[in-house]
Amino acid sequence: MRQPFGVVVALLVALFGLHGSPIRAQTRPGAPASSTLKLETGKQIYESGCVSCHGRDGKGQSQNLTGFEPPPTFPDFSDCPTSTPEPDVQWRAIITHGGGARAFSRIMPAFGDLLTAAQIDKVIGYLRGFCTDDRWPRGDLNLPRPLVTEKAFPENETVVAASVNAEGSPGVSSTAFYEHRIGSTAMMEVAIPYAFTHDTENWGAAFGDLALGYKQKLFHSLDTGTIVSAGGDMSVPTGNPALGTGGESTAFEVFGAWGQLLPADGFLQVHTGFELPAHTDKVPRAYFLRTAVGKTFATQRGLGYRWSPMVEIIGDRDLVNGATTNWDVIPQIQIPMSKRLHILGNMGFKFPANNTADRPKQFMFYVLWDWVDGGLLQGW
Repeated sequence: MRQPFGVVVALLVALFGLHGSPIRAQTRPGAPASSTLKLETGKQIYESGCVSCHGRDGKGQSQNLTGFEPPPTFPDFSDCPTSTPEPDVQWRAIITHGGGARAFSRIMPAFGDLLTAAQIDKVIGYLRGFCTDDRWPRGDLNLPRPLVTEKAFPENETVVAASVNAEGSPGVSSTAFYEHRIGSTAMMEVAIPYAFTHDTENWGAAFGDLALGYKQKLFHSLDTGTIVSAGGDMSVPTGNPALGTGGESTAFEVFGAWGQLLPADGFLQVHTGFELPAHTDKVPRAYFLRTAVGKTFATQRGLGYRWSPMVEIIGDRDLVNGATTNWDVIPQIQIPMSKRLHILGNMGFKFPANNTADRPKQFMFYVLWDWVDGGLLQGW
């Protein structure tokens, strides 16, 4: 099968010049020999092996020069909204194993046999410089999503989550989340809950209290591996009090969220705040503290599928005299579903640690779709 001209050029350039061996530029007969081209920096490697397709500005070379029509997923590295959300490991996998490593176009060749791991990291560092707006947090700070704890990273994704009672009265609760970034630092969220309940005789089903939320990134630093956000939401009483799905009061929530990278692909997330109902005679004010700690494991020497086991510890307390704090422990694991890692799942089990009389154990799960990286049927 004939390869596109631009890919052949890139491979030939890489083949003769990307192993750290200097390339001597061609000169006219009789002209003095030119200096050798060193491939020691990300810029030098990029201009030798990448510029023929991706252009000097990272926006992509013109089709007249590449000789092929760019696929819909062809990147513009200078476009901060699309170039910042992914972690370095995604780019490292594609440069090493080619576009097919993440179910992108195979027009992107593999350079793993032509570049060292250190050279690939230098190229990634150079590529990151094409986005010149440092307000956009990088995808390395986009930590795995726990089942309950709110992340600090602003997202573009859709999530369907559910919990099933494993003891006591049967019941199934579900919530659909739609999250959309607003510029470089903010995100809005819509949450639509729906529940199935069962009394001693009959099943019932009803919507819960619909919620609209907002999250604002306050600080991020790759040097320290830290991201901090604050936000809030408002829920309206659209639930059914008779079925226990809400519907008793408009409520407001304010919170802070902190994400922290730990050594050896570990991570810590903390989410804390207050629930402030408008009618405290029906629903008491409450304080909550949620935290998740875990570690990510990956196949193919860190460049394949990524699995993230974690444990959440959840505490909440009504702000009334004599109230006690409820504590729950939720061991869980986030699992990859698509090759592109834009569709993920998580499943875990919630164990009440105290006050267990009216708080059943629950099986919990979600399915997450990061729709910026592709459609539901793409990336497999």
